[in-house]
Amino acid sequence: MDDNAPTLHKIEPIERETIRRVTWRLMPLLMIGYFCAYLDRSNVGMAATTMLKDLGFSDAVFGFGAGLFFFGYFLAEIPSNLILNKVGARRWIARILLTWGIIAALSGFVWNEWSFYSIRFLLGVAEAGFYPGVILYLTWWFPSYYRARMMSLFQSASVISLFIGPPIGGLLLLMHGWLGLQGWQWLFIMEALPPIIMCFVTWELLTDRPKDAAWLTLEQRTWLQDRLDSENAQKEAVRTYSLSQAFSNPKIWLLTVAYVGQNTSSYGLVFFLPLIVKGLGVSTDWIGLTSALPYLCAFVAMIAWGYHSDLTGERTWHVAGAALVAAGGLAICVLIGVGHPVITMVALCVALMGQQALVPTFWSLPSAMLTGVAAAGGLAMINAVGNLGGWLGPSVFGLVKDATGSTNLGLLCLAVGPLVTAIAVVLAGHDRRLERMMLRT
Repeated sequence: MDDNAPTLHKIEPIERETIRRVTWRLMPLLMIGYFCAYLDRSNVGMAATTMLKDLGFSDAVFGFGAGLFFFGYFLAEIPSNLILNKVGARRWIARILLTWGIIAALSGFVWNEWSFYSIRFLLGVAEAGFYPGVILYLTWWFPSYYRARMMSLFQSASVISLFIGPPIGGLLLLMHGWLGLQGWQWLFIMEALPPIIMCFVTWELLTDRPKDAAWLTLEQRTWLQDRLDSENAQKEAVRTYSLSQAFSNPKIWLLTVAYVGQNTSSYGLVFFLPLIVKGLGVSTDWIGLTSALPYLCAFVAMIAWGYHSDLTGERTWHVAGAALVAAGGLAICVLIGVGHPVITMVALCVALMGQQALVPTFWSLPSAMLTGVAAAGGLAMINAVGNLGGWLGPSVFGLVKDATGSTNLGLLCLAVGPLVTAIAVVLAGHDRRLERMMLRT
């Protein structure tokens, strides 16, 4: 453990109580919002088990269309986060939830390739800014010592969604024929309702900045703002980045490449895992539950890894190590082949544990460098460009599977992604002096 990392007995009562109140007030709202986001992202994978046959789509068409979400996301991400930084998180996140919920429901009415492509693109535009907006928002509320574990809590909502989403999706597929609609249409429509509801909840309950938090005492608001201001001053004493400097910084671009690698494998599995599980011989009734198992393992790994990173103050090797575990798990799937479904599922569980555990700690790296508008734009750029991996992974996997008829080479391609992540993060390095300065405050 880093000798400079604070231990529990060094934490003053006001700090403990303030962080506890902020966590219980804000994190459930953010987590439910991200749960809705991932429900809408991943439901296309469950829908594919029947939608492809109904609409006559190939795996390549589905992979390309599913990934088009990230082109819309890419184009709108940076403007969205800059607007959030200007107008506040409360109203902008509420807007995002409402528009993506409406468009997600319209996904149930696509009828051919181009309508599918269009709605996926528009869904990306509508949702753009939510994830990097929350990352930025957490820097407004949580000191650096707490940030990786808060990101783990927030990120865990996606894993919870991927764990319970497939079984729910499986049940919604059983609504086939109700009111003349297919099961996959009901899946899109019903799973679009939660973000629309959360739009109004967010509008009522989310607070933009500590100074606006009437639910904190004056002493707590003062302590929290002073702590955050002190950390920002220490970052800026090392270096202050303008927006253009954040966009051109080599370290930021290495972290962007790292995030491309992570998302290439992550979304390749999100969109195709139900089909991979189906290919292992699992019956249709059990695809949802079986697909959820790796994400249950990933949930545990993510929380533990983020907490350990905060306690030790170490970031780079927590990210790189988890990425190598992900790459190794996917590579083992290829070596085992489809003849051993149980062992293959164990390897997939290991891969997803590494893949999901790296993400919360990853975001501690750029957020330790950037402040103000540079943080809003820089974090959005990493997420926007990095999420193009969400198009690359499903597209490559679909093309390879169509060409070979096997998932093995597709999984091998996905294994390259986290390997790239590990290399890029190590090359980017990390300013441990800055981390120690923040941990001392």
